[in-house]
Amino acid sequence: MKKKKHIIPKIMWIPLFFTLACNTVTYFGSRIITKSKFHRNLSNSVDEKIPFVPWTVSIYLSCYAFWAANYVIGCRQEEEESFRFISADFAAKLVCLLCYLAFPTTNTRPVVDGKSIWDKLMRKLYDMDAADNLFPSIHCLTSWFSFIAVRKNKRIPIWYKIVSFFIAISICISTLTTKQHVLIDVFAGVSLSEASYAFVEKSGFSKWYTKVMKRLYGYFLCI
Repeated sequence: MKKKKHIIPKIMWIPLFFTLACNTVTYFGSRIITKSKFHRNLSNSVDEKIPFVPWTVSIYLSCYAFWAANYVIGCRQEEEESFRFISADFAAKLVCLLCYLAFPTTNTRPVVDGKSIWDKLMRKLYDMDAADNLFPSIHCLTSWFSFIAVRKNKRIPIWYKIVSFFIAISICISTLTTKQHVLIDVFAGVSLSEASYAFVEKSGFSKWYTKVMKRLYGYFLCI
């Protein structure tokens, strides 16, 4: 009798849960703590020249489908690479949490008074998402991790790797043209993802994280 194959290997369920939980605490939890603190605006003259393009909110919001698809792919690689990928994401989110708590940031958003569907979506986005927790950009960090998830995977066709690269770049650009982030946020997000991916392998964090997650997995199997 053939074993049922899961979309995400069972061994990756717990680390993926920890990644999602860390992301939630980092983004929403830190916001509660820093709400009354002074927030720095890191925009510069170059940021001011970047045009506000409401229709790019469609690219900005499409990221969630991209993240979901590529994180699943990232968790379906060879076990060692899957844990390197997911542990790097976890470590990067912890760095983001420290940044948000120690160095709160904000930016200046444009007044959106148009009546197009894109203007309405922008107003909705601004209402739902406060102008804080910007440096580094989790939007850009996660999008770049979505590219990292496929770029070394031999099972993934080259065309999809290329598409993933351009989607990640497009999302990063959309964070600027929707005025959700400024240039330094984007640079920090992408750089942090690459630095974290390198760090977890060279430091041994990935192997340590793998052992911890496997122990937790074994514990839950015995319950």
